[in-house]
Amino acid sequence: MLMTLGATLSGGGAEVLESYLVRMANGDMSALSGLYERTHAAIYGYALSLLKNVQDAEDVMQDTFVKMFHSAGQYRSAGKPMAYLMTIARNEALMRIRSRGRTVAMSPEDWEEQFADRPDMSQEDMLTLKALLDTLSDEEREIVTLHALTGLKHREIASLLGLALPTVLSKYNRAIKKLGKSLKEAE
Repeated sequence: MLMTLGATLSGGGAEVLESYLVRMANGDMSALSGLYERTHAAIYGYALSLLKNVQDAEDVMQDTFVKMFHSAGQYRSAGKPMAYLMTIARNEALMRIRSRGRTVAMSPEDWEEQFADRPDMSQEDMLTLKALLDTLSDEEREIVTLHALTGLKHREIASLLGLALPTVLSKYNRAIKKLGKSLKEAE
């Protein structure tokens, strides 16, 4: 189930995202709208996985897009615009965590609300997803969601998180095994 979210949420090729960033650097507000439509779900999902709080994730998502618009001129094309966007989102989330000192777990109602508009996810799917993600460490959850929600490659995740590629691969594989084991136990 997690693996199918990436294709649904990541929204669009690198070329399209880069064109939005270039247009934003030139002050084109409509480019911000286009970029938002293609990437907001992935950015929000990533922020939510880090913060575990709906309101904070929404704030981080909004702050990310504001910061993106103002710093679009600093983007240097390397064919990895999603990694650039996730770096901004991660920094915003980490600043919020530092300012709050901790994260707050989402309530079952928050989980239901977040996936209410997804016809492909039943309430049981939502509860299963939450339970599965709760079995992972924060770092494992971050790596899995970066890969599944945003479609980032492991090499890009390693660069974003400042980890060695073998470490990311190992943690990702360990997390996937944990998720599989937890899913089997739940059945």
